[in-house]
This record gives sequence, structure tokens and C-alpha cells, in this order.
Amino acid sequence: MAQVTFHGDAIQTSGTLPNVGTKAPNFKLTSTDLKTKSLSDYTGSKVVLNIFPSVDTGTCAQSVRQFNQEAAELDNTKVLCISRDLPFALNRFCGAEGLNNVISLSDFKDGNFGKSYGVNFTNGPLEALLSRCVVVLDENGTVKYTEQVQETADEPNYKAALEALMDE
Repeated sequence: MAQVTFHGDAIQTSGTLPNVGTKAPNFKLTSTDLKTKSLSDYTGSKVVLNIFPSVDTGTCAQSVRQFNQEAAELDNTKVLCISRDLPFALNRFCGAEGLNNVISLSDFKDGNFGKSYGVNFTNGPLEALLSRCVVVLDENGTVKYTEQVQETADEPNYKAALEALMDE
């Protein structure tokens, strides 16, 4: 279990992020076209998991915009934006914003992504949503970098995540 804050108040997550150097847990998430996607669908590409509570909040929306902008410059890299938002909300947001360099995926069906990555909140006003985190994987699904943002209202360290992509 990890502890982060939301507007200064302590809240807990269900576990801890996978360790650097280990294989990332596989997952089944729902895409905006309602198809099931798993981590193995992205084998052979570097992967950035941009994990957040809800695209309908300012900081979460900004992280999707920022990674969309950065992803346009990256070779052989997929940016997966993951939340418990419904696929319809993710599709609406990305469509309205013209964001097409990221892949939006939802953990709405069973929350197993949040459990296997240890990022679902277990208490507080965001209980059951996902903690703001970034996980960077190499082409084989090995964890290269992780960040769990200490204050949920803050943005992740984009520069550190992007540098981890270059360390190959």
C-alpha cells in the first residue's frame, strides 16, 4: 500500500507500482471502440502508461494533452491513457480536443488493472479511481521507469518519463 495526498489529505492506494526491471503485469482494458486490449497487444513497441483518476479534471486532461503532444515526436512508442472513465467519455474528450497520438483505455469493467498495478485508491473522495502514475515499458514489457505522483492534483514528471524512453 502506498500513501499519496489529494489536496493535502492523505489517501491510500491498494499496493505499489511494479518494480523497475520486472515484467509489467498484463491487463485487459476497454478501448474507445469497446474492444478489449491487453498489454501483449503492444509488444514490440515502447509503452507509456499514463494513469489518472478522470479525464474530466484539469490535471488529468492536461496529462493527456501533454503526452499526446510528446507522443507525436516518439518513434516506436505507444502512449496508453488509462482511467476508470467510461470509454464514451474518453472518446468524447479526445475527439473534442483533436488528440489522436494517444490510446485511451478504460478500467471500468472490473478494476483489475488498478488492482494488479496497485494504483486504485482504497479510501478518500477518489476511492476506487486510479492514482496518478506513469509507468514506462520497453518493447518487451519490462518496466523502465515508474512515478506515482505524491499530490494527486499535481502533474507527473513528463521529462523524466520521456528520458526513460531514451535510455535503451
